[in-house]
Amino acid sequence: MKLYFYTKTGCPLCDKGLDVTKGLQEKYSFEIIERDIYSNDEWLELYQIRIPVVEDENGNVLEEGIISSSSLENKINERV
Repeated sequence: MKLYFYTKTGCPLCDKGLDVTKGLQEKYSFEIIERDIYSNDEWLELYQIRIPVVEDENGNVLEEGIISSSSLENKINERV
């Protein structure tokens, strides 16, 4: 499974969210693909005030803003 993590440089909330997401890799097998919203106009338009955003490979947003470990884990668990 792949999870897309939408972020931008210099975003402390994104750093914390990425740490939470990476922490769940110890329990579940998935790849994290980081996407800088400033590298793609579509991502910037969609996510500029919502980051960080965690999305599955089908385009479903699993978490955004303050990433909750328990909430994200529940959503990952539904997909494995």
